[in-house]
Amino acid sequence: MTTNYLFGINAIHETLIAAPRSVREIFVSENSRQGRLQALVDEARRRGLPVVYRAPGELDRLSQGQRHQGVVAIVEAYAYPAFETLLHRIADAELSEWILILDGIVDPRNFGALLRTAEAAGVRHIVIPKDRSVDVTPLVVKASAGAALHLCVHKVANLRRSLQALKQAGYWIVGLTVSAKESHYDRVYPDKLAIVLGSEAAGIRPINLQECDFLVSIPMLGKVASLNVGVAGAIFLFELVRQRRLSRS
Repeated sequence: MTTNYLFGINAIHETLIAAPRSVREIFVSENSRQGRLQALVDEARRRGLPVVYRAPGELDRLSQGQRHQGVVAIVEAYAYPAFETLLHRIADAELSEWILILDGIVDPRNFGALLRTAEAAGVRHIVIPKDRSVDVTPLVVKASAGAALHLCVHKVANLRRSLQALKQAGYWIVGLTVSAKESHYDRVYPDKLAIVLGSEAAGIRPINLQECDFLVSIPMLGKVASLNVGVAGAIFLFELVRQRRLSRS
C-alpha cells in the first residue's frame, strides 16, 4: 500500500486518535524532548507503535523541508470513501447534514484550512473532483491540524453529476461567488444543504454554477474585492452554524 510521510505534532496526534491503524512508524528528532512531543511519543508507545530517534537533518529530508516540529510518521495514504456511501447515508429522510463541495481547490494550505473549518462547524462530508484538485496529502493533513482524518472526503469523476445526485436526494445547492447580488446573510438556509466553493483563481466553474439552486456572496465593505477561499468558506459555514443555533433555541 502507498505510504506517506506525515509531519507535525498536531497532525500526527490526531491521526493516532482518528486513524491509528494507518500509522506504521514514528521518527522523532534526537534533540527534541519538549512536553507535547514527549506526550505524543508516550501515546504512540502505548499503542504499540515503533518510535525511532533520528538526526534532525533526516527529519528535514523526510518532510521535504517543511516544518515538522521534531516528529515525522510513516502513514498509509488517505483512503477516500466512495461517493455512493454518502448517497446511501443521506437517503434516510430523517437525516440532514451539510455537505461541502470544493470545485478545484489546488492550494494544499487552503484545502487544509477549509477542512479544519468544516470539521469545527460540524460538516462531516467533503466532495472534491478527481481532476483539478489537490489530494489529501500530508501537507493538507498538517494544514488542517489533523481535522482531515475526522472527515469523509469523497473524490468523484464528475462533480456536476454528483451535484445532480445530491439534488435528487433532496438537497439544495448553494454556490458562494463574488458575482452574486444576494448576500449570504439574506437567506435562511434549509437543513439539507450542499455548499459549493470554487477555486482560488477562477471560482466555481460555469458548468457547476448552473447546478446551484441559488448563489450568494459575502458583502465586502472595504476596497479589497474578494477574500481567500479559506476565509470565505469559514465566514459562510459559521453563518450556517449561527442560523441553526437560532432555529433550535
